[in-house]
Amino acid sequence: MILKENGSEYQPKLIKRILLTLCWILAVFVSGAEVREINLLECSHAEPPIRYRAISDEEFVLQCALPDRDATHIYNNSPLKQQKVKWFWHQTDKETLKAIKESSNLALQGDALWFKPVKDSASGVYICMIWGKIPCLKIVLEVQTKKAAKCSGYDTNTLYLFAGNGNSITCPGTKCYSHIKRSDVKWYKDGHQIKSSRSRQSLKLKHNEIYLNPTYDKDTGIYVCDYTLYDNTTKWMMRTAVRVEVISKNTIHPPNFLYPNGVVILEADVGKPLELECRVQFGFERASLMRVTWKRNDEENINEKLNQETSVYPKGLKGHTLLGVAKLKEVTERDLRSNFTCFAENSVGNATAVIQLKRKQKVFFLYVLCSAISTLFAFLLCTAFIYQHWIEIVLIYRSYLVRNETTGDGKEFDAFVSYAKLDSSESDSALISEEKFALELLPDMLENKYGYKLCILERDILPGGAYTDEVVTAIKKSRRAIIILSPAYVSGPSIFELQAAVNCALEDKKIKLVLIKFQAFQEPETLPLVVKKALRILPVVTWKSSISAAANKKFWKYMCYHMPVKTKMLRKCSLKVYFQRLFSLVYQ
Repeated sequence: MILKENGSEYQPKLIKRILLTLCWILAVFVSGAEVREINLLECSHAEPPIRYRAISDEEFVLQCALPDRDATHIYNNSPLKQQKVKWFWHQTDKETLKAIKESSNLALQGDALWFKPVKDSASGVYICMIWGKIPCLKIVLEVQTKKAAKCSGYDTNTLYLFAGNGNSITCPGTKCYSHIKRSDVKWYKDGHQIKSSRSRQSLKLKHNEIYLNPTYDKDTGIYVCDYTLYDNTTKWMMRTAVRVEVISKNTIHPPNFLYPNGVVILEADVGKPLELECRVQFGFERASLMRVTWKRNDEENINEKLNQETSVYPKGLKGHTLLGVAKLKEVTERDLRSNFTCFAENSVGNATAVIQLKRKQKVFFLYVLCSAISTLFAFLLCTAFIYQHWIEIVLIYRSYLVRNETTGDGKEFDAFVSYAKLDSSESDSALISEEKFALELLPDMLENKYGYKLCILERDILPGGAYTDEVVTAIKKSRRAIIILSPAYVSGPSIFELQAAVNCALEDKKIKLVLIKFQAFQEPETLPLVVKKALRILPVVTWKSSISAAANKKFWKYMCYHMPVKTKMLRKCSLKVYFQRLFSLVYQ
């Protein structure tokens, strides 16, 4: 349709889309018969964007996709794609379009049309549509015999490659049209383009061939090779397919019984149904003759076959596992006197295994077993509870059963606090600064809440002496040395206080060090050796500014754990917080 407006001609796209939509709806509701007088506008009478050549009696695949030089895949077998794709065909533009149906050698899979194989009569014009994506695509296919294509020494389209060996895959189509100029070959495996990569050094593309050294089980698949033919002014896409199956050498061993092995005695309830299972491992065989059969042998009737079901579980190049299940509707006295033989056979040999039935005895220790399982379950539950809340349990234990270790030790402070003294210009953007943590939050929790007495040099030691002497004196008066570690601490002058605390602890066994990892840091190479050892062996409590501030958090429980044992103080640290926590967990 052509309209005129203001003396100019244009093609209204909206009207075209409406017409194409109507064509699509018509195609959906017409099943199998001819689609008569479908006018696909530009598609049916326009030059086709894609032209393919194929060799007769070989496997071939067409994808409903717009031309793309950099396409990474040539078909998609997804069933969801297949529901959206419609295919039509006619040999010439003058013939009526026919909707394509599946047949013995033609399959609709995903967005592709598979010819298994393609025949001379398949030549013609193919039109496909993908709802919501491609309104109409025209593809020309020309099928020629090997003689017409001037093929010489045409390679087979089915290859069997031995796993672990070096192999090559040749594009069969390159032996045809040698008189016509062509491009290099592109290879695809299971629809996806193959490219050389560092992750697969054993696969190389060279001289239009694929070299595999070694070959793996995963190399099994459908390989498609494409290249372009330049026939005068017409450009044709030449496509051939190769089916590759990676195989192993045939087994030299007879079947191997996984179960039963030898003679197995099985308990059974008389009058109840029973299934007899036989699992047999077979090695790899290209033409497999594997067989599993159940038979009953007794004095009355020898070699009576049983009704059975067989399931096969493939394991690739390692062979297959067969599961044969014989079903007894109900166990009888005769069954208790019979031998049930599983017979397995392959091309190498055979093997047998036997199951005998005996009457199941009444079990009176069932209650004992249940009690043992219940006890074990309760033990595991208690173990998990103790593992989760061990620190609360230790603190409660210490608050009642461990004596006060601060009595008569001659110490004035419970802990000496060491931290990096920063200028205001050196403060970072942390939620709680290092100095605020040492001077406000730490005393507020350990002194005001739990009753410990801290020694903070600027607050509790009168100035006037030498700095080093004041530090050593303050540490010796304390039972613990709390070191707040940060990048500024380990690389600044405050590291002297840690070194002094280590030396004092070596002299006085009552002094112990507690390291608080306030911020992540990297140890400088210039640290004294004694400090490096201390950082590796001393207990470390990690501060997380976003979750550690609350009184009932793990951080403060660990701090109480490392502080001196003071009975009254520990009861504050444990009973007030941890009993409430434990009881709340029990009653939730």
